[in-house]
Amino acid sequence: MKARPFLLAVALAAFVLLGSALGVGWAMARQSPLRLVDRPLALPRAARFVPRDAALSLHWLVDPARLPAYAEAVAPIGQRRAVREGMTQLRQGVFALAGLDFEAELADWLGPQVSVALLEPGGSDRSTGWVLALASRDQDGARRFLQRFWQTRSLAGTDLQISRYRGIGVISGRGALLGRDPQPIATALIDDDLLLLASGRGALEQALDSSQLDAVHQLGDPQLQAQVQELGRGVALLTASPQALEQWLGLPAAVSQRGDLNGMVAALKPEGANLQLDGLLRFRAPVVRSVRADADGHALIQAAGGPAEALAVLEAPANLMTTANDPLVQWLGPLLRGQLDQAGSPALRAVATLDAGPLLWERLADGWLLGTDSAEPEADAVDAVLRSSDLVRSTLEGDQGPLSVWTRLQRQRSHGKESLATELAVAREASDGAAWWGLSLQALGQRRESKALRPRLEQLDALAAEAWAGGVGALQQLALDDQLARDQLQRWRPWTLLQVVAGRSLLPTVQGMAMAVVPGKAVVPGEPVAADSPPGSDQASASDTLRLRAHLSLG
Repeated sequence: MKARPFLLAVALAAFVLLGSALGVGWAMARQSPLRLVDRPLALPRAARFVPRDAALSLHWLVDPARLPAYAEAVAPIGQRRAVREGMTQLRQGVFALAGLDFEAELADWLGPQVSVALLEPGGSDRSTGWVLALASRDQDGARRFLQRFWQTRSLAGTDLQISRYRGIGVISGRGALLGRDPQPIATALIDDDLLLLASGRGALEQALDSSQLDAVHQLGDPQLQAQVQELGRGVALLTASPQALEQWLGLPAAVSQRGDLNGMVAALKPEGANLQLDGLLRFRAPVVRSVRADADGHALIQAAGGPAEALAVLEAPANLMTTANDPLVQWLGPLLRGQLDQAGSPALRAVATLDAGPLLWERLADGWLLGTDSAEPEADAVDAVLRSSDLVRSTLEGDQGPLSVWTRLQRQRSHGKESLATELAVAREASDGAAWWGLSLQALGQRRESKALRPRLEQLDALAAEAWAGGVGALQQLALDDQLARDQLQRWRPWTLLQVVAGRSLLPTVQGMAMAVVPGKAVVPGEPVAADSPPGSDQASASDTLRLRAHLSLG
């Protein structure tokens, strides 16, 4: 009996220790930098001051002060210090664009919501204005910053104008952006904890005007709210007008200049050391054709192999080669034709032009390899096209069975002597309901090296790790190795600007890139459709949205 109080005391102590450990663990988990990205998307309060027709807007939804710690936590052990320093420098450079010093002016009060908007050009000089919204962690931080901000500029000789607009105090003057001449700048404090900075009084008044009407600002846009819910989770939300999609993000003019394009909404989602962008291109009517349920290319992907530098899966390449009004055709069609022109292979063009899909295309170091359905395109149809290029079809016995090969005779001259040589244009092998077309017999044989293709397949798997809208599979997919990804990024304007802000090249960190595009959810039958839709099309299953996803592998 005397032992019972002792046992109760031990049990109580163990319970207290366990509870304390769980409490500390829970608190540490909540403070862990890895929790930085585990949050649902939502429009911040600052979206009330962003007009719906803004050219470009970015809502950053996590604490900027924690970014270096997150980057350090997910970086390889040997690179953590360098990665942390790089992220710190990048953060400093981003705020320096607005003439702000993060460490000296913002770090002690800035909260987890930062929004910036580029306004459509206006005024006599057609200049692009901007508005920056900074949320404060407390009621005094933004006010203290504002006092120091204008006091410093006043002492430097800046003439300040203090007035009220729509009941809100506005201070304007000319502030010196880093490395530039003084520029007009205006500020307003909203409810003591939301600070607006703008590129002049006109831009600030435009933001304050938009906040008065739900029909004008982003926070009152029900369609935008629904799309944010559809995108799910992320650390940042981007919106772009059609003009900004072309000017800033490089969308082809054939799509960006469509009169029925509303713009894009996208979410940025860090995944460990990698980045994923999920976006929705919005149209005013269902102009994106329906998806073929049997054209996802899954069987071809499972049977493919080889050390591919690039891997593409196309739902209907023959359709992409047409001039249809489908925005997916207008976007991807020129890219496909450009790649075919660059390859310069009549056989490659013939198969892609005749294939109703799906098509798997591998770029190998010594050529290319295609995978198609065994009956589509028909070998006889390809043969009819290749005969016009003086290519002759014959049969060759291969290791896995008979091969169809298309060749032509070439005259060669060596050491003063002429001879004839046979040039192979393409070889075709049928296997398990699929047809494989290779530029060379070696490329055709590499298809059986399934492990060699694993890096590209892992990239496609990363794209599909999160479900697509409506449960649709990714039907237009592309995966690039590190070198090809770097080649593409260094020609992309946002990446160039990002490197300028970071003060160094970011290309060495890129280990690969993958992209996919699918039609969004089909519209409800009976809804209005586009006037220029092709006759006989299935309007009930058309979509008014293109969903795109890009996955950037970093290391």
